[in-house]
Amino acid sequence: MARLDDENFIYIVDRAKDMIIRGGENVYSVQVEAALFEHPAVADCAVIGVPDPTLGEEVGAVVVLRPGAKVTADELGLHVKARLAGFMVPTHIWYRSEPLPRNPQGKVLKRDLRNELVPPTE
Repeated sequence: MARLDDENFIYIVDRAKDMIIRGGENVYSVQVEAALFEHPAVADCAVIGVPDPTLGEEVGAVVVLRPGAKVTADELGLHVKARLAGFMVPTHIWYRSEPLPRNPQGKVLKRDLRNELVPPTE
């Protein structure tokens, strides 16, 4: 989904499908989330696209840990890399202590997370 400004520049503002395009490679958020969920310390997670000037987007992950669990971003990256291609490994990981925002049907509101965590790129 995009918008067109007064000078006919197109800005991507959201996605119709939950996919990140990283340097021409398609990264499906659900695949990265599934790999993260396999880690015993992860209670909940969401994967979002993070703007990158070189690659277009990078993979970002928002993680809620199980009570008392500890894991570093490097450990999570290695965990994902052991299961998926290297370009699918999150380069940005944010930890949250509160639950992820969800709509009434239980779907994670990734746009809200992106707006909260990623600075605007205009």
